[in-house]
Amino acid sequence: MTTSRLDSAILFRSLHTSTAPLALANAWDVASARVIEAAGAPAIATTSAGVAWSLGSPDGDLLARDRALELIARIVGAVAVPVTADIEGGYATDAAGVAETVAGVLAAGAVGVNIEDGTRPPAELATRLAAARQTADRAGADLFLNARIDTFLFGLGDPDTRLKETLARAHLYVDAGADGIFVPGVTDPATITALVRDVSVPLNVMAGPGAPSVAELGALGVARVSLGSGVAQAAYAVARHAAQELFGTGGYDSIAEGIAFPELNALMSEPH
Repeated sequence: MTTSRLDSAILFRSLHTSTAPLALANAWDVASARVIEAAGAPAIATTSAGVAWSLGSPDGDLLARDRALELIARIVGAVAVPVTADIEGGYATDAAGVAETVAGVLAAGAVGVNIEDGTRPPAELATRLAAARQTADRAGADLFLNARIDTFLFGLGDPDTRLKETLARAHLYVDAGADGIFVPGVTDPATITALVRDVSVPLNVMAGPGAPSVAELGALGVARVSLGSGVAQAAYAVARHAAQELFGTGGYDSIAEGIAFPELNALMSEPH
């Protein structure tokens, strides 16, 4: 790992603190990454769903690995801040394949990854996480490995034991090498407090309209707050609204708040 890459990795790791949680407005292409960086982002995170959609694929481990890695490399090359990549389940069918994906992510220049369990058995994600950790260690890379637990997001199992199951998975994933735990689908203070109390690594939650503010989540002990696919969904909603207005009333008001052309064009012209 080069000195600059190591510095970036160390910086990214240091940003995970509940005192001032790392706030991530997830990007899906170079333009969105540049816009988010210019707004003051200390780091860029990708959204696997947004990336897949922008490349004409549905979310859910269906995007070809090489296309995902190419996009990650483009974003890394376009911004000056650390980049963490959402790689779904690892863009592979087994742990060996996940190791290959992580090697590609490191080659692309990212300093962090998200890997999710989805509906897989927890032991399978633990194996994938261990393969990712070993790959990074062999490369001498200080990779921040964020393990996503989908029990709440997908409503898995019995609601009465869901928190207990989530914590059991968190302990398993940390033992496998995870540096952070991401539990999307949770924004209520009681559950977050229980997670923070029993998880030994930084906790990441996904926020959106109606969720507590970043500062409020930090006060509960959350170290990282991301918007997931929310920004991409909002952007595509503007595109749909503009089209519906154009084809319906023939109006154009829905694009009134767009970024000025010279400003957006200048962002794409800045050297990084």
